[in-house]
Amino acid sequence: MHSYFAELSLTAQTAYAQLLDAALSAEHLRSVADLPGSFASKTVKGHTYWYFQYTEPSGKLRQVFVGPDGPGVQKLMMRKDEASARQPLAPLGRSAMALGCASVLPRHFRVVRRLADYGFFQAGGVLIGTHAFLAFGNMLGVRWESADRTQDIDFAHAGKSIALILPSNVEVQTGDAIQSLGMGFLPVAGLSSKAGAGYLNPREPEFRLDFLTTRHRGREEPLEHAQLHVTMQPLKFMEYSLENVQQSVLFCAEGAVLVNVPHPARYALHKLLIFGERTGTFSIKSSKDLTQAADILACLKPHRASEVEEAWCDLVSRGPGWIMRARQGLKALDAAHPDLEVQQWLRLPVTARGGVRSRT
Repeated sequence: MHSYFAELSLTAQTAYAQLLDAALSAEHLRSVADLPGSFASKTVKGHTYWYFQYTEPSGKLRQVFVGPDGPGVQKLMMRKDEASARQPLAPLGRSAMALGCASVLPRHFRVVRRLADYGFFQAGGVLIGTHAFLAFGNMLGVRWESADRTQDIDFAHAGKSIALILPSNVEVQTGDAIQSLGMGFLPVAGLSSKAGAGYLNPREPEFRLDFLTTRHRGREEPLEHAQLHVTMQPLKFMEYSLENVQQSVLFCAEGAVLVNVPHPARYALHKLLIFGERTGTFSIKSSKDLTQAADILACLKPHRASEVEEAWCDLVSRGPGWIMRARQGLKALDAAHPDLEVQQWLRLPVTARGGVRSRT
């Protein structure tokens, strides 16, 4: 059987697990020690009140009321001198890299971390595309042989199509976050002269950020996401890959950041769904779609086949249009990677007359 990946050593897998735990802890234990700012007092009619002044990632200075002077406020102020919860992440990330875990390019990391700082992932944002695929390798304890270094970064949000167990009242100034990076990103213009669903750097056109969402009532035009304040492109079948979202950690030598990613099985099967949708210049991506799907399925088949089968049953229960495209993807995957025997594994439901029907 063709080797689609190399197993990471137990030491490397342990290093990644420790990094993920540290990133989760840092996310939940963030305090004033993680904010770039200081306390300032004001005296009003003989009473002292404390405020915290900090600089947002965009460079704007903010001041928030902490409370009247007292033991509780003094205790909070003392925590400013404690070590930041993020401090251990960089050395842990470098250790994981040294042991063979896959890292991301530093400039890509800075983009993802800035969006995380602005609350993009707390608001339900999901990292998709090749960066999610790289994260899957670390999550599954393998290193992909086919991993490439794509220059685009893809993000998604389910909109109102899926009920996520995530805060629904978080507002994120995504555009401000991107501009604050100072990397020269500009919004991509749409056909109607409005902002398109992405940003690119004119000096490096291949380095772009794309934002996707689910289709609602058949709408295909880019739409402004009211919560994230960014234009997103609706994509067919996107809701399928944004169910059962997982958490992972992306890292480089500079640090690590906690992100939301799709479930690996749903990500792989979604690649099969959209295989037939790639036309024209986008057909070049079809080969990469099949390769990533094959890698993930080959990794999951020996030990986590039930997760794939559960996701597959959900897919084929969604109607004939889904099944038709799944059939195209399965045939293409079998032709490109016959050793996987994917059509024997993931069978399509059939009726007594040999037609296709959906599962219930």
